Amino acid sequence: MKKTNLIMVLLLQLTINAFAQKAPQTKVAQGILEGMVLPTGIENYRGIPFAQPPVGNLRWKAPQPPQNWDGVRKATTFGASPMQKPVYGDMMFRAPKMSEDCLYLNVWTPAKKANEKLPVLVYFYGGGFVAGDGSEYRYDGESLAQKGIVTVTLNYRLGIFGFFSHPGLTKESPNHASGNYGLLDQNAALKWVKENIASFGGDPDKITIAGESAGSISVCAQMASPLSKGLFTQAIGQSGGMISPTFVPVAMKDNEKRGETFAEKAGVSSLEALRAIPAETLLDEASKWGAFNTSVVIDGYFLPKPPEEVFAAGEQEKVPLLAGWTNAEMPYQAFMMGQYPNPENYTKIVQERFGKDQAEIVFELYPGGNEQEVIQSATALASDGFIVLSTWKWLNLHRKTSGEPVYAYTFSKARPPMRAEMGNAKTGLAGGIIKDDGEKKEENKMPEALKGASHASDIEYLLGNLATNKVFSWTEDDYTVSKFGEEYFANFIKTGNPNGKKLPVWPASSATGLMNIMDINVAPKAAPDENESRYLFLDKFYKSKK
Repeated sequence: MKKTNLIMVLLLQLTINAFAQKAPQTKVAQGILEGMVLPTGIENYRGIPFAQPPVGNLRWKAPQPPQNWDGVRKATTFGASPMQKPVYGDMMFRAPKMSEDCLYLNVWTPAKKANEKLPVLVYFYGGGFVAGDGSEYRYDGESLAQKGIVTVTLNYRLGIFGFFSHPGLTKESPNHASGNYGLLDQNAALKWVKENIASFGGDPDKITIAGESAGSISVCAQMASPLSKGLFTQAIGQSGGMISPTFVPVAMKDNEKRGETFAEKAGVSSLEALRAIPAETLLDEASKWGAFNTSVVIDGYFLPKPPEEVFAAGEQEKVPLLAGWTNAEMPYQAFMMGQYPNPENYTKIVQERFGKDQAEIVFELYPGGNEQEVIQSATALASDGFIVLSTWKWLNLHRKTSGEPVYAYTFSKARPPMRAEMGNAKTGLAGGIIKDDGEKKEENKMPEALKGASHASDIEYLLGNLATNKVFSWTEDDYTVSKFGEEYFANFIKTGNPNGKKLPVWPASSATGLMNIMDINVAPKAAPDENESRYLFLDKFYKSKK
């Protein structure tokens, strides 16, 4: 009897193990996918093609629908990274290689239940439209999937592969447009998600788009594009809108001229010859100083006019919007141009930048009577001009013209020190990590930068991925902030409202009065926008210089 019981137990265990190890499968429009189950029970499908490879004759064309496949397609490996140079040291890809064949997406989802419809997040990476990849750990969707959210990351074309215009390309296009291929890739991925996400347990009528930096700018662009109408129901932006002064689209004819100049320098005279250039060679040529400038264009197709005008006219996709910025996007050194942050140098630089007639207003809004004030104000001026103002304008325009709730935030938790084994390092201006080679540099004699959250430092916190970043010595406070931030994001993705039980109240901003700004930190707290006068002044000043 005992022997029989033992055999039955062993058979039961083998059955359980076999069931646990069975790879999940799901059917999408193109065929059957086989993913994997992560230790947490989350199902993960990687490297799913959402468009045909943009290679050969498809280079510099709008993404084409993906082809069907026979049998079962393994979806356990990330697709290749888009073509790019190693611009930022903090980007850690899990993709096996880099290739022009890069249009793939990844899905994290709880194990499917019958007739389940879970909210969906589609996340666009940052990297200035010249770098980035959907396989990065900091964008990983496992944590949000554990909260009942189907999470998607994707790749889109970058640099010259994603934003190259040329008269020949415009002529051959059925849309009479060239450039913006990277944004069209995002649009194609959204269409694929809309059509197929139900196969992963997602609700195609509850899709939130989100992104940081260039990804946030992309969210703004997708909201402004007529091509993306109806593809999402909510939007999240982390640091950046496609609004002056951050990233202003250019006229297509201007980008076409740049394309012609590039082709001349490359010594080619036809589209066929341009498309025949090997991807690595093309990347090298475009990466030479002054050879190519990545720009989004007003192409009359994806973007009929600048997003700022679209939002001002109330023609954007009218959905709930949650967006914000970090409280120290750029260090004071970026404004001081290497000069010591004393009142004398600050006064001189402000007068040079703004003119003596406007300088007095700047000193009222950004005081610099002593070294500490200079450091604070120079940090604010660098950050506002870099990305805060555009994000604020995006929020402000949307709340006034959309009739939808707007939730604004600042993220102010500074990262802890790096782990000792990582060596001495500092944060670069773009949020990247730059190793110190040990030499005595002039900037090391300067006062320390304002302690706060730098550009891109909020990603791991708000997506629940601190543990995947082994660079920093995370503390209990860091995990507390991450818990607050991720809960706010998860609630918004689920309901269009970030508020929930045991969370400090985050009030929406109405169309009139001051915006409410939630400070995401150890003790989140909302307050009326105390810096509106700064942003209104800067906006007026920049417009006067056009």
